[in-house]
Amino acid sequence: MTQKKSAPPQLPVHQHPQHPISITDFRRDSSWRIFRIMAEFVDGFQFLADYKKTVSMFGSTRFKEKNHHYKEARQLAKRLAKDGFTIVTGGGQGIMEAANRGAVEGGGESLGLNIQLPHEQKINPYVLHSTSFHYFFTRKVMLDFAAEAYVFFPGGYGTLDEFFELIELVQTKKIKKVPILLVGRDFWAGLIDWFSTQLYEQHHSIDRSDLDIFRLVDSIDEAYELLRNTPENDGHIT
Repeated sequence: MTQKKSAPPQLPVHQHPQHPISITDFRRDSSWRIFRIMAEFVDGFQFLADYKKTVSMFGSTRFKEKNHHYKEARQLAKRLAKDGFTIVTGGGQGIMEAANRGAVEGGGESLGLNIQLPHEQKINPYVLHSTSFHYFFTRKVMLDFAAEAYVFFPGGYGTLDEFFELIELVQTKKIKKVPILLVGRDFWAGLIDWFSTQLYEQHHSIDRSDLDIFRLVDSIDEAYELLRNTPENDGHIT
């Protein structure tokens, strides 16, 4: 006597108390999410395509107007703007505000690539042109895309995240080598020393040439001299 085969187990249906979502609905939602991601990339690339000679500037959101690093970012951006550079930031406060402010004072273009958060990040008043992103990773690609140079002032986890991603992209040859400047020896020297002694000398986890991907500068005067003659490019993602 043959035994009747039992029915295969049913996949659970996960539901939100107010908005029931079945497994099928979730897969459809994932497909639409892909289109949203694609749209953010398309919009971001089109937004930046209209601006040439761009410099992306990064740093802490916590620095106020009287902070030394705020003042330096503002002054450097102003000098670069007078030379025809477009200043690009994440559009927020602190160093981003200082850079956008300097760009406006220098008569240049001031761009902000904002991120949409549950408690929305406020765009600083010195951003002249902006676009916003739902996803952090699409915004990061835009901040890394096609700039002639990148300038990092002291900052927190977000600044370090941007810095590490950028130097990895150069190290792995996913983007062409461009000037990556670190401003503020008091902040960056300890990290660079750790790179040299721990990563290179002791653990051999990087090559000596990897330490040349970026450059630590002692002043914004030095940064300006390195940046002022940076050639324009038409995109450096490989």
